Amino acid sequence: MIELKEYRGHIRNWRALCAELGLSTELSRREREEQIIVKAYEKWGFDLAEHFYGMFAFAVYDSDKDLTFCLRDHFGTKPFYYYVTEDGRLLCGTYIRSIMEQEGFKKELDPDILQIYMSLTYVAGEDTFFKGLKKLMPGHYLVFSSGRVKITRYWHPEFTPDESRSLEEWADEIHSTLSAIMPEVKEEGETAESFLSGGVDSSYVLAMSDAQMSDSCGYDDERFDESGLAKKTADILGRGNSRCRITPEQYFDIVPYVMYNMEQPLGDASAIVFAIACKATAEHTKLCYSGEGADEFFGGYNMYRNAERYGDALKTFYVGNTNIMKEEEKQKILKYYNKDLRPIDLVKYIYDETEGLDPLTKMSDVDIQIWLEGDIYLNVDKMSEAAGLEIRMPLTDRRIFDIASRLPSRFKVSEEQNKVAFRTAAAKVLPDEIAFRKKLGFIVPIRIWLADERYNADVREKFRSESAAKFFDLEAINAIFDDYVGGNSDNWRKIWTIYTFLVWYEEYFVKR
Repeated sequence: MIELKEYRGHIRNWRALCAELGLSTELSRREREEQIIVKAYEKWGFDLAEHFYGMFAFAVYDSDKDLTFCLRDHFGTKPFYYYVTEDGRLLCGTYIRSIMEQEGFKKELDPDILQIYMSLTYVAGEDTFFKGLKKLMPGHYLVFSSGRVKITRYWHPEFTPDESRSLEEWADEIHSTLSAIMPEVKEEGETAESFLSGGVDSSYVLAMSDAQMSDSCGYDDERFDESGLAKKTADILGRGNSRCRITPEQYFDIVPYVMYNMEQPLGDASAIVFAIACKATAEHTKLCYSGEGADEFFGGYNMYRNAERYGDALKTFYVGNTNIMKEEEKQKILKYYNKDLRPIDLVKYIYDETEGLDPLTKMSDVDIQIWLEGDIYLNVDKMSEAAGLEIRMPLTDRRIFDIASRLPSRFKVSEEQNKVAFRTAAAKVLPDEIAFRKKLGFIVPIRIWLADERYNADVREKFRSESAAKFFDLEAINAIFDDYVGGNSDNWRKIWTIYTFLVWYEEYFVKR
Protein backbone atom coordinates (compact mmCIF):
# COMPACT_ATOMS: atom_id res chain seq x y z
CA MET A 1 0.00 0.00 0.00
CA ILE A 2 1.21 3.51 -0.86
CA GLU A 3 0.39 6.30 1.59
CA LEU A 4 1.05 9.99 0.91
CA LYS A 5 2.59 11.35 4.11
CA GLU A 6 3.47 14.90 3.06
CA TYR A 7 2.72 17.11 0.07
CA ARG A 8 2.75 20.75 -0.95
CA GLY A 9 2.57 22.10 -4.46
CA HIS A 10 0.59 22.44 -7.66
CA ILE A 11 0.82 19.89 -10.47
CA ARG A 12 0.20 21.71 -13.74
CA ASN A 13 -0.33 18.85 -16.18
CA TRP A 14 -2.93 17.15 -14.00
CA ARG A 15 -5.40 16.64 -16.84
CA ALA A 16 -2.93 14.62 -18.90
CA LEU A 17 -1.84 12.68 -15.82
CA CYS A 18 -5.42 11.85 -14.83
CA ALA A 19 -6.05 10.51 -18.32
CA GLU A 20 -2.87 8.41 -18.30
CA LEU A 21 -3.38 7.12 -14.75
CA GLY A 22 -7.12 6.50 -15.07
CA LEU A 23 -8.16 9.04 -12.45
CA SER A 24 -11.28 11.17 -12.21
CA THR A 25 -10.96 14.88 -12.96
CA GLU A 26 -14.02 15.66 -10.84
CA LEU A 27 -12.25 15.39 -7.49
CA SER A 28 -11.16 18.38 -5.45
CA ARG A 29 -7.70 19.65 -6.31
CA ARG A 30 -6.19 18.25 -3.11
CA GLU A 31 -7.74 14.80 -3.54
CA ARG A 32 -6.84 14.72 -7.22
CA GLU A 33 -3.18 15.61 -6.71
CA GLU A 34 -2.80 13.17 -3.84
CA GLN A 35 -4.14 10.38 -6.05
CA ILE A 36 -1.88 11.47 -8.93
CA ILE A 37 1.21 11.15 -6.75
CA VAL A 38 0.20 7.73 -5.39
CA LYS A 39 -0.78 6.32 -8.79
CA ALA A 40 2.30 7.82 -10.45
CA TYR A 41 4.51 6.17 -7.84
CA GLU A 42 2.79 2.84 -8.46
CA LYS A 43 3.23 3.17 -12.24
CA TRP A 44 6.63 4.83 -12.60
CA GLY A 45 8.29 4.31 -9.22
CA PHE A 46 11.24 6.57 -8.49
CA ASP A 47 11.07 8.01 -12.04
CA LEU A 48 7.72 9.73 -11.60
CA ALA A 49 9.11 13.29 -11.64
CA GLU A 50 9.89 12.89 -15.35
CA HIS A 51 6.14 12.99 -15.94
CA PHE A 52 5.30 16.01 -13.76
CA TYR A 53 5.24 19.73 -14.52
CA GLY A 54 4.74 22.22 -11.74
CA MET A 55 5.78 22.87 -8.15
CA PHE A 56 5.93 20.01 -5.67
CA ALA A 57 7.62 18.35 -2.73
CA PHE A 58 6.26 15.21 -1.12
CA ALA A 59 6.88 12.03 0.86
CA VAL A 60 5.17 8.66 0.38
CA TYR A 61 5.40 5.53 2.48
CA ASP A 62 5.51 2.21 0.63
CA SER A 63 4.40 -0.38 3.19
CA ASP A 64 5.06 -3.34 0.86
CA LYS A 65 8.74 -2.41 0.64
CA ASP A 66 8.87 -0.67 4.04
CA LEU A 67 10.47 2.44 2.62
CA THR A 68 9.83 6.17 2.55
CA PHE A 69 10.27 7.97 -0.75
CA CYS A 70 10.69 11.76 -0.73
CA LEU A 71 11.05 13.99 -3.77
CA ARG A 72 11.61 17.68 -4.46
CA ASP A 73 10.83 19.25 -7.82
CA HIS A 74 13.41 20.04 -10.46
CA PHE A 75 14.06 23.66 -9.43
CA GLY A 76 13.26 23.49 -5.72
CA THR A 77 10.21 25.76 -5.73
CA LYS A 78 8.91 23.97 -2.65
CA PRO A 79 11.24 23.22 0.29
CA PHE A 80 11.79 19.79 1.79
CA TYR A 81 13.79 18.92 4.92
CA TYR A 82 14.83 15.71 6.62
CA TYR A 83 16.47 14.61 9.87
CA VAL A 84 17.50 11.18 11.14
CA THR A 85 17.12 10.70 14.89
CA GLU A 86 19.64 8.94 17.10
CA ASP A 87 17.40 5.86 17.18
CA GLY A 88 17.29 5.72 13.38
CA ARG A 89 13.92 7.28 12.53
CA LEU A 90 13.33 9.66 9.64
CA LEU A 91 11.67 12.99 10.35
CA CYS A 92 10.78 14.90 7.21
CA GLY A 93 8.50 17.55 5.80
CA THR A 94 8.15 20.88 4.06
CA TYR A 95 8.34 22.87 7.31
CA ILE A 96 11.30 22.90 9.69
CA ARG A 97 9.05 23.72 12.63
CA SER A 98 6.96 20.59 12.10
CA ILE A 99 10.14 18.48 12.25
CA MET A 100 11.41 20.31 15.33
CA GLU A 101 8.18 19.45 17.17
CA GLN A 102 8.64 15.71 16.69
CA GLU A 103 10.17 13.35 19.22
CA GLY A 104 13.86 12.73 18.66
CA PHE A 105 14.78 16.12 17.18
CA LYS A 106 17.64 17.84 18.97
CA LYS A 107 17.89 21.55 18.40
CA GLU A 108 21.54 22.56 17.94
CA LEU A 109 23.01 25.39 15.90
CA ASP A 110 25.65 24.61 13.28
CA PRO A 111 28.18 27.49 13.45
CA ASP A 112 29.71 26.57 10.08
CA ILE A 113 26.56 27.77 8.34
CA LEU A 114 26.94 31.26 9.78
CA GLN A 115 30.30 31.49 8.04
CA ILE A 116 28.68 30.67 4.69
CA TYR A 117 25.73 32.95 5.44
CA MET A 118 28.01 35.90 6.02
CA SER A 119 29.17 35.61 2.42
CA LEU A 120 25.99 34.65 0.57
CA THR A 121 23.24 36.22 2.77
CA TYR A 122 21.22 32.98 2.52
CA VAL A 123 21.61 29.31 3.41
CA ALA A 124 23.08 27.58 0.36
CA GLY A 125 23.52 23.86 -0.21
CA GLU A 126 22.02 20.92 1.66
CA ASP A 127 22.94 21.91 5.22
CA THR A 128 20.86 24.19 7.44
CA PHE A 129 21.50 26.23 10.57
CA PHE A 130 20.11 23.29 12.57
CA LYS A 131 22.76 20.63 13.03
CA GLY A 132 21.72 17.36 11.39
CA LEU A 133 18.72 18.87 9.61
CA LYS A 134 19.26 18.83 5.87
CA LYS A 135 17.54 20.11 2.78
CA LEU A 136 16.63 17.71 0.03
CA MET A 137 18.09 19.62 -2.89
CA PRO A 138 16.24 20.41 -6.14
CA GLY A 139 16.14 17.58 -8.64
CA HIS A 140 16.82 14.98 -5.94
CA TYR A 141 14.86 12.22 -4.28
CA LEU A 142 15.45 10.39 -1.03
CA VAL A 143 14.81 6.77 -0.15
CA PHE A 144 14.78 5.82 3.52
CA SER A 145 14.87 2.12 4.32
CA SER A 146 16.29 0.02 7.18
CA GLY A 147 17.37 3.18 9.01
CA ARG A 148 19.47 4.45 6.11
CA VAL A 149 19.10 7.46 3.81
CA LYS A 150 20.02 7.25 0.14
CA ILE A 151 19.94 10.43 -1.96
CA THR A 152 19.70 10.29 -5.77
CA ARG A 153 19.95 13.18 -8.17
CA TYR A 154 17.33 12.59 -10.85
CA TRP A 155 17.72 15.85 -12.80
CA HIS A 156 20.09 18.75 -13.26
CA PRO A 157 20.32 21.63 -15.74
CA GLU A 158 22.05 20.73 -19.00
CA PHE A 159 22.94 23.21 -21.72
CA THR A 160 23.28 22.43 -25.45
CA PRO A 161 23.37 25.75 -27.37
CA ASP A 162 21.80 25.62 -30.84
CA GLU A 163 23.25 28.22 -33.21
CA SER A 164 21.03 27.29 -36.17
CA ARG A 165 18.03 29.50 -35.35
CA SER A 166 17.29 33.21 -35.55
CA LEU A 167 16.36 35.51 -32.69
CA GLU A 168 12.78 35.72 -33.92
CA GLU A 169 12.47 31.93 -34.03
CA TRP A 170 13.63 31.70 -30.42
CA ALA A 171 11.19 34.42 -29.40
CA ASP A 172 8.37 32.58 -31.14
CA GLU A 173 9.17 29.40 -29.22
CA ILE A 174 9.30 31.20 -25.88
CA HIS A 175 5.97 32.87 -26.59
CA SER A 176 4.16 29.79 -27.86
CA THR A 177 5.45 27.70 -24.94
CA LEU A 178 4.29 30.24 -22.35
CA SER A 179 0.95 30.44 -24.17
CA ALA A 180 0.57 26.68 -23.71
CA ILE A 181 1.59 26.79 -20.04
CA MET A 182 -0.66 29.63 -18.89
CA PRO A 183 -3.95 27.67 -19.10
CA GLU A 184 -2.41 25.02 -16.83
CA VAL A 185 -1.38 27.49 -14.15
CA LYS A 186 -4.96 28.25 -13.09
CA GLU A 187 -8.01 26.02 -12.98
CA GLU A 188 -11.63 26.75 -13.76
CA GLY A 189 -13.32 28.43 -10.84
CA GLU A 190 -10.11 30.02 -9.56
CA THR A 191 -9.56 33.77 -9.68
CA ALA A 192 -5.98 35.00 -9.65
CA GLU A 193 -4.24 38.34 -9.38
CA SER A 194 -0.67 39.02 -10.48
CA PHE A 195 2.30 40.72 -8.83
CA LEU A 196 3.56 43.57 -10.97
CA SER A 197 6.77 45.59 -10.77
CA GLY A 198 8.23 47.88 -13.40
CA GLY A 199 10.08 44.98 -15.04
CA VAL A 200 9.42 42.83 -18.09
CA ASP A 201 8.99 39.47 -16.31
CA SER A 202 5.95 40.35 -14.23
CA SER A 203 4.56 42.51 -17.05
CA TYR A 204 4.78 39.59 -19.50
CA VAL A 205 3.11 37.21 -17.06
CA LEU A 206 0.28 39.69 -16.46
CA ALA A 207 -0.19 40.26 -20.19
CA MET A 208 -0.38 36.51 -20.83
CA SER A 209 -2.77 35.82 -17.95
CA ASP A 210 -6.45 36.42 -17.37
CA ALA A 211 -5.75 38.26 -14.11
CA GLN A 212 -7.83 41.43 -13.96
CA MET A 213 -6.00 42.89 -10.96
CA SER A 214 -2.29 43.46 -10.40
CA ASP A 215 -0.52 44.11 -7.10
CA SER A 216 2.49 46.39 -6.62
CA CYS A 217 4.64 47.89 -3.86
CA GLY A 218 5.83 51.46 -3.58
CA TYR A 219 7.58 53.98 -1.34
CA ASP A 220 7.24 57.68 -0.71
CA ASP A 221 10.80 58.15 -1.98
CA GLU A 222 10.43 58.33 -5.76
CA ARG A 223 14.04 57.23 -6.31
CA PHE A 224 13.08 53.72 -5.26
CA ASP A 225 9.45 53.61 -6.33
CA GLU A 226 8.55 51.41 -9.31
CA SER A 227 4.84 51.43 -8.57
CA GLY A 228 4.23 54.28 -11.02
CA LEU A 229 5.72 52.22 -13.85
CA ALA A 230 3.64 49.24 -12.75
CA LYS A 231 0.47 51.32 -12.78
CA LYS A 232 1.22 52.52 -16.33
CA THR A 233 1.72 48.91 -17.44
CA ALA A 234 -1.55 47.83 -15.82
CA ASP A 235 -3.37 50.73 -17.52
CA ILE A 236 -1.93 49.83 -20.93
CA LEU A 237 -3.06 46.22 -20.47
CA GLY A 238 -6.49 47.26 -19.21
CA ARG A 239 -5.99 45.70 -15.78
CA GLY A 240 -6.53 47.09 -12.31
CA ASN A 241 -3.68 47.88 -9.97
CA SER A 242 -3.46 47.82 -6.19
CA ARG A 243 -0.52 49.68 -4.63
CA CYS A 244 0.88 48.78 -1.23
CA ARG A 245 2.75 51.74 0.28
CA ILE A 246 5.61 50.58 2.49
CA THR A 247 6.94 52.73 5.30
CA PRO A 248 10.24 52.26 7.17
CA GLU A 249 8.34 51.67 10.43
CA GLN A 250 6.32 48.89 8.81
CA TYR A 251 9.46 47.43 7.25
CA PHE A 252 11.42 47.11 10.50
CA ASP A 253 8.42 46.02 12.58
CA ILE A 254 7.81 42.93 10.45
CA VAL A 255 11.40 41.60 10.47
CA PRO A 256 10.84 39.13 13.39
CA TYR A 257 7.69 37.79 11.68
CA VAL A 258 9.66 37.26 8.48
CA MET A 259 12.62 35.51 10.10
CA TYR A 260 10.35 33.25 12.15
CA ASN A 261 8.26 32.18 9.16
CA MET A 262 11.29 31.91 6.88
CA GLU A 263 12.63 29.27 9.32
CA GLN A 264 16.17 30.06 8.17
CA PRO A 265 17.68 33.56 8.25
CA LEU A 266 17.62 35.40 4.94
CA GLY A 267 19.63 38.57 4.38
CA ASP A 268 17.81 39.56 1.20
CA ALA A 269 16.32 42.97 2.00
CA SER A 270 13.61 42.50 -0.62
CA ALA A 271 12.23 39.55 1.35
CA ILE A 272 10.78 41.96 3.90
CA VAL A 273 9.02 43.92 1.17
CA PHE A 274 7.72 40.71 -0.36
CA ALA A 275 6.31 39.61 3.01
CA ILE A 276 4.42 42.90 3.34
CA ALA A 277 3.17 42.54 -0.24
CA CYS A 278 1.94 39.01 0.40
CA LYS A 279 0.02 40.07 3.51
CA ALA A 280 -1.57 43.00 1.67
CA THR A 281 -2.46 40.93 -1.40
CA ALA A 282 -3.95 38.12 0.71
CA GLU A 283 -6.57 40.58 1.95
CA HIS A 284 -8.32 40.44 -1.43
CA THR A 285 -7.19 37.21 -3.14
CA LYS A 286 -5.84 33.79 -2.26
CA LEU A 287 -4.05 33.16 -5.56
CA CYS A 288 -1.42 35.28 -7.29
CA TYR A 289 1.02 34.93 -10.18
CA SER A 290 4.67 35.96 -9.98
CA GLY A 291 7.49 36.13 -12.52
CA GLU A 292 10.43 34.32 -10.91
CA GLY A 293 12.84 32.25 -13.02
CA ALA A 294 13.31 34.31 -16.17
CA ASP A 295 16.36 36.24 -14.96
CA GLU A 296 18.34 33.10 -14.19
CA PHE A 297 17.16 31.17 -17.25
CA PHE A 298 17.51 33.91 -19.87
CA GLY A 299 20.37 36.12 -18.62
CA GLY A 300 18.52 38.84 -16.79
CA TYR A 301 21.04 40.19 -14.31
CA ASN A 302 23.21 43.13 -15.28
CA MET A 303 26.31 41.42 -13.87
CA TYR A 304 25.96 38.73 -16.54
CA ARG A 305 27.32 41.25 -19.02
CA ASN A 306 30.70 40.82 -17.35
CA ALA A 307 30.72 37.06 -17.93
CA GLU A 308 33.18 37.07 -20.83
CA ARG A 309 35.51 39.38 -18.97
CA TYR A 310 35.56 37.01 -15.98
CA GLY A 311 36.31 33.99 -18.17
CA ASP A 312 37.88 30.97 -16.46
CA ALA A 313 38.44 33.01 -13.30
CA LEU A 314 34.75 32.53 -12.49
CA LYS A 315 35.36 29.21 -10.77
CA THR A 316 37.67 30.89 -8.28
CA PHE A 317 35.12 33.37 -6.95
CA TYR A 318 31.60 33.24 -8.44
CA VAL A 319 29.29 31.52 -5.96
CA GLY A 320 26.06 33.14 -7.10
CA ASN A 321 24.17 36.36 -7.12
CA THR A 322 25.55 37.62 -3.81
CA ASN A 323 28.98 37.49 -2.20
CA ILE A 324 29.26 40.33 0.29
CA MET A 325 32.18 39.51 2.54
CA LYS A 326 35.71 38.26 1.97
CA GLU A 327 37.24 35.53 4.12
CA GLU A 328 39.69 37.93 5.79
CA GLU A 329 36.83 40.10 7.03
CA LYS A 330 34.85 37.13 8.30
CA GLN A 331 37.90 35.95 10.22
CA LYS A 332 37.98 39.30 12.01
CA ILE A 333 34.32 39.43 13.02
CA LEU A 334 33.43 35.76 13.69
CA LYS A 335 34.36 34.14 17.00
CA TYR A 336 34.26 30.72 15.33
CA TYR A 337 35.97 30.48 11.95
CA ASN A 338 36.66 27.28 10.03
CA LYS A 339 39.58 27.91 7.68
CA ASP A 340 38.72 24.81 5.66
CA LEU A 341 35.22 26.05 4.83
CA ARG A 342 34.99 28.09 1.63
CA PRO A 343 31.78 29.19 -0.14
CA ILE A 344 33.30 28.42 -3.54
CA ASP A 345 33.42 24.73 -2.62
CA LEU A 346 29.60 24.68 -2.63
CA VAL A 347 29.57 25.18 -6.40
CA LYS A 348 32.63 23.24 -7.51
CA TYR A 349 30.44 20.44 -8.86
CA ILE A 350 28.55 22.94 -11.04
CA TYR A 351 31.77 24.18 -12.63
CA ASP A 352 32.77 20.56 -13.23
CA GLU A 353 29.43 19.96 -14.98
CA THR A 354 29.75 23.07 -17.15
CA GLU A 355 33.39 22.57 -18.15
CA GLY A 356 33.81 23.75 -21.74
CA LEU A 357 30.71 25.94 -21.77
CA ASP A 358 30.79 29.73 -22.02
CA PRO A 359 31.11 31.92 -18.87
CA LEU A 360 27.53 33.24 -19.01
CA THR A 361 26.16 29.70 -18.98
CA LYS A 362 28.32 28.88 -15.97
CA MET A 363 27.09 31.92 -14.04
CA SER A 364 23.51 31.16 -14.94
CA ASP A 365 23.81 27.53 -13.86
CA VAL A 366 25.24 28.51 -10.47
CA ASP A 367 22.32 30.85 -9.90
CA ILE A 368 19.74 28.31 -11.05
CA GLN A 369 21.05 25.60 -8.74
CA ILE A 370 22.09 27.66 -5.70
CA TRP A 371 20.61 31.17 -5.61
CA LEU A 372 17.08 30.32 -6.79
CA GLU A 373 16.70 27.51 -4.27
CA GLY A 374 18.36 29.20 -1.32
CA ASP A 375 16.91 32.70 -1.68
CA ILE A 376 14.25 33.38 -4.30
CA TYR A 377 12.04 30.30 -4.10
CA LEU A 378 12.44 30.05 -0.32
CA ASN A 379 11.22 33.62 0.03
CA VAL A 380 8.26 33.13 -2.31
CA ASP A 381 7.16 29.93 -0.62
CA LYS A 382 7.59 30.90 3.02
CA MET A 383 6.17 34.41 2.85
CA SER A 384 3.17 33.47 0.75
CA GLU A 385 2.34 30.50 2.96
CA ALA A 386 2.63 32.62 6.11
CA ALA A 387 0.18 35.13 4.65
CA GLY A 388 -2.30 32.49 3.44
CA LEU A 389 -1.57 33.31 -0.21
CA GLU A 390 -0.77 30.79 -2.94
CA ILE A 391 1.74 31.91 -5.55
CA ARG A 392 2.26 30.23 -8.90
CA MET A 393 5.22 31.04 -11.13
CA PRO A 394 4.47 30.36 -14.83
CA LEU A 395 8.03 31.12 -15.97
CA THR A 396 9.51 28.49 -13.65
CA ASP A 397 8.77 25.46 -15.77
CA ARG A 398 10.94 22.77 -17.36
CA ARG A 399 9.46 23.59 -20.76
CA ILE A 400 10.60 27.20 -20.42
CA PHE A 401 14.01 26.13 -19.14
CA ASP A 402 14.34 23.69 -22.04
CA ILE A 403 14.30 26.66 -24.40
CA ALA A 404 16.81 28.56 -22.28
CA SER A 405 19.10 25.51 -22.19
CA ARG A 406 19.29 25.52 -26.00
CA LEU A 407 19.40 29.30 -26.44
CA PRO A 408 22.87 30.65 -27.35
CA SER A 409 24.27 33.16 -24.90
CA ARG A 410 24.35 35.89 -27.58
CA PHE A 411 20.53 35.80 -27.50
CA LYS A 412 20.53 36.13 -23.73
CA VAL A 413 22.95 39.01 -23.17
CA SER A 414 24.33 41.56 -25.62
CA GLU A 415 26.39 44.71 -25.10
CA GLU A 416 23.21 46.79 -25.04
CA GLN A 417 20.62 44.50 -23.47
CA ASN A 418 19.94 41.54 -21.19
CA LYS A 419 17.29 38.84 -21.73
CA VAL A 420 17.35 39.63 -25.44
CA ALA A 421 15.23 36.71 -26.72
CA PHE A 422 12.89 36.81 -23.73
CA ARG A 423 12.24 40.54 -24.22
CA THR A 424 11.67 39.96 -27.92
CA ALA A 425 9.03 37.37 -27.02
CA ALA A 426 7.43 39.71 -24.48
CA ALA A 427 7.25 42.44 -27.13
CA LYS A 428 4.59 40.38 -28.90
CA VAL A 429 2.11 41.44 -26.21
CA LEU A 430 3.80 44.44 -24.60
CA PRO A 431 4.87 47.83 -25.97
CA ASP A 432 8.62 48.06 -26.60
CA GLU A 433 8.94 50.66 -23.84
CA ILE A 434 7.96 47.95 -21.33
CA ALA A 435 9.47 44.88 -23.01
CA PHE A 436 12.88 46.52 -23.41
CA ARG A 437 12.90 48.67 -20.29
CA LYS A 438 16.22 48.63 -18.46
CA LYS A 439 16.27 46.22 -15.53
CA LEU A 440 15.94 48.06 -12.25
CA GLY A 441 15.78 45.18 -9.79
CA PHE A 442 13.57 44.96 -6.73
CA ILE A 443 14.82 48.14 -5.11
CA VAL A 444 14.46 48.73 -1.36
CA PRO A 445 15.44 51.99 0.42
CA ILE A 446 17.04 49.96 3.22
CA ARG A 447 20.50 51.45 2.67
CA ILE A 448 18.99 54.82 3.66
CA TRP A 449 16.62 53.62 6.39
CA LEU A 450 19.29 51.52 8.09
CA ALA A 451 21.43 54.60 8.77
CA ASP A 452 18.51 56.60 10.15
CA GLU A 453 18.44 56.79 13.96
CA ARG A 454 14.63 56.95 13.83
CA TYR A 455 14.46 53.37 12.55
CA ASN A 456 17.64 51.48 13.45
CA ALA A 457 17.31 51.27 17.25
CA ASP A 458 16.69 47.51 17.21
CA VAL A 459 19.64 46.97 14.91
CA ARG A 460 21.87 48.90 17.33
CA GLU A 461 20.52 46.86 20.24
CA LYS A 462 21.08 43.54 18.48
CA PHE A 463 24.67 44.52 17.62
CA ARG A 464 25.39 44.95 21.34
CA SER A 465 23.37 41.99 22.61
CA GLU A 466 24.39 38.78 24.38
CA SER A 467 23.33 36.88 21.28
CA ALA A 468 25.72 38.90 19.14
CA ALA A 469 28.53 38.36 21.64
CA LYS A 470 28.17 34.58 21.21
CA PHE A 471 29.07 34.72 17.54
CA PHE A 472 30.75 38.02 16.74
CA ASP A 473 33.49 40.32 17.92
CA LEU A 474 31.24 43.15 19.11
CA GLU A 475 33.86 45.83 18.59
CA ALA A 476 34.44 44.67 15.01
CA ILE A 477 30.78 44.53 13.92
CA ASN A 478 29.96 47.85 15.58
CA ALA A 479 32.91 49.41 13.79
CA ILE A 480 31.31 48.29 10.50
CA PHE A 481 28.03 49.81 11.64
CA ASP A 482 29.65 53.11 12.64
CA ASP A 483 31.52 53.25 9.33
CA TYR A 484 28.24 52.76 7.51
CA VAL A 485 26.38 55.44 9.45
CA GLY A 486 29.37 57.68 8.85
CA GLY A 487 28.81 57.49 5.11
CA ASN A 488 30.15 54.16 3.78
CA SER A 489 26.86 52.92 2.32
CA ASP A 490 28.57 49.84 0.83
CA ASN A 491 28.44 48.26 4.29
CA TRP A 492 24.64 48.07 4.48
CA ARG A 493 24.44 44.47 3.23
CA LYS A 494 26.91 43.30 5.88
CA ILE A 495 24.93 44.99 8.63
CA TRP A 496 21.62 43.68 7.36
CA THR A 497 22.97 40.13 7.06
CA ILE A 498 24.28 40.16 10.63
CA TYR A 499 21.04 41.69 11.86
CA THR A 500 18.76 39.17 10.16
CA PHE A 501 20.79 36.31 11.59
CA LEU A 502 20.51 37.76 15.10
CA VAL A 503 16.76 38.31 14.77
CA TRP A 504 16.32 34.74 13.54
CA TYR A 505 18.58 33.34 16.27
CA GLU A 506 16.58 35.04 19.01
CA GLU A 507 13.30 33.80 17.50
CA TYR A 508 14.48 30.18 17.52
CA PHE A 509 17.05 29.91 20.31
CA VAL A 510 16.23 32.64 22.86
CA LYS A 511 12.48 33.29 22.84
CA ARG A 512 11.38 29.69 22.30
